[in-house]
Amino acid sequence: MTATYTFDVFSTLDGFGAHSGDWGGYWGKQGPEFLDRRLALYDREQRMVFGANTYRAHMQMLASGIEESELSDPWVTRMRGLPATVVSTTLEGPLDWPDATVVSGDAVDVVARLKEESEVPLRSHGSLSLNQALMAAGLVDRVQMTVFPVICGRTGVDPVFGGAADFDLELIERRTLDGHTQELIYRPTLHG
Repeated sequence: MTATYTFDVFSTLDGFGAHSGDWGGYWGKQGPEFLDRRLALYDREQRMVFGANTYRAHMQMLASGIEESELSDPWVTRMRGLPATVVSTTLEGPLDWPDATVVSGDAVDVVARLKEESEVPLRSHGSLSLNQALMAAGLVDRVQMTVFPVICGRTGVDPVFGGAADFDLELIERRTLDGHTQELIYRPTLHG
């Protein structure tokens, strides 16, 4: 049986995964439904998959000790408690993550093997370039995009699909959280 792989990503309406402005965490748009939904998603048994850059970013944010951010949210604590595979040719273990292993090699090969061997679903939060490569290889079963009701034309960074291949998307689930944030789950298929 092949494990399901979900690419879980946050985005602004104009497609940015982060910002350089004064928006705050979640662009200041988190609410109780959003936070409850995130906790429910990460309360399931699963394995996280990260690229080296996203792992480093998570560790840098956690080391900063910022309490007034999404880092203190229960779902983030739960995510950090899940087993994780970090795909990297530059990092070496042990990692400062409770149950993480570094796997060196081509990400497509590593994740293809994980999908075949894992007894639990796989989920990646962030890791944009890693997940673009996995989508192009047909290894992403679901793209779960949480779209926050903001446009970051001047302060947006990290275009979620900048430089990605073209994909057709089949909408398989959607919900509105806190009356304004959209969670959209798609099945991607390489276009053409």
